[in-house]
Amino acid sequence: MDEYASLEHELTEQLLEALRALPRADDVVMRPAEERARDGRRHAEIGLILNGRPVALVVETKKSIFPRDIREASWQLSKYVTRDAVRLHEGVPVPLLAAQTISPGAKDLLKQEGIGFFDSGGSLYIPGASFYVYIEKPPPKALAKSVRSLFRGKRSQVLLALLHRQNDWFGVNDLADLAQVSMTTVSETLSELERFEWVVARGQGPAKERRVERPGTILDDWAKYVSINRQSGARRFYVSNARGEGLSDRIDAVCAHRHLRYVFTQEAAAQRYAPYLTNVSRISCRMPPGRLTDEAMQELGAREVSEGANLVVIESPGEGEFLFKERVGEVWLANPVQVYLDLIGQEGRAKEMAEHLRKERIGF
Repeated sequence: MDEYASLEHELTEQLLEALRALPRADDVVMRPAEERARDGRRHAEIGLILNGRPVALVVETKKSIFPRDIREASWQLSKYVTRDAVRLHEGVPVPLLAAQTISPGAKDLLKQEGIGFFDSGGSLYIPGASFYVYIEKPPPKALAKSVRSLFRGKRSQVLLALLHRQNDWFGVNDLADLAQVSMTTVSETLSELERFEWVVARGQGPAKERRVERPGTILDDWAKYVSINRQSGARRFYVSNARGEGLSDRIDAVCAHRHLRYVFTQEAAAQRYAPYLTNVSRISCRMPPGRLTDEAMQELGAREVSEGANLVVIESPGEGEFLFKERVGEVWLANPVQVYLDLIGQEGRAKEMAEHLRKERIGF
């Protein structure tokens, strides 16, 4: 059995199992492979009775599907359906793409095209005039891992740079300098982003440039990742006789004296970028872990507590969280996208403040 046949067999077996599990599906049958082979047809054909109506699924299998694959796949399926697809049960023909992984953007485009889909995670979509099936399951591990890798470590710095300068075209060298990562990291990240059609390209070879195409989609997916993967490394302190801007100014002075980098984030930064709350009772900032931060806390007279904190220090060993910081008034703020992501990971009104910041300052 060749690789394609093995993939088709695995996916169609999973699809058949999913169809038979539908509450109003009966007589699920697939045209035998040997009959299709004699006709020279490699697509699968599945018939079933769905909610009392006969349906014929014309199924094309692929390893993975991204937005850039939809046009060709749609054309191929249309050819099968209109020219030579077998109408099992003499049912309504429905084109359907089955793949191990289907990106969210590709699923949206398939819905627009009226094409069904099924992935190995169990998501199933079958459109029809008198029937409709939509089952959404978590993405398969392979796709989830691919997406998650974009929002961690050095690759996230490339995303942050692209969102920071969303209207600009970048070559690999320039983007590597801006994101403070290697050219290899930039190339790998851009290749992955192109698969999702989150960037567009122009030029060829060394002169090739990219620009972010869907900043809002990137930020949406990044926010989902942050919501699921809560940040760690936060230390809570209480600083007596200090609040609001007075505490902010003291932190700035202490950090400047010790040459310690920091950025304010969450509510404290969002309130300066796009005022939303009457007052902010707690200040959150990012600092690198280590001796300098400990000494700064001692100089502030900050006492580590489990509750009642008015200062939260998020220990951040990497460079990414400090990229594109902005001097607003007398203090340093994390860039607006980082502040938005830090708010999304919190409870209570933080999410409302995040959306206000996104609308008023980020703009996508």
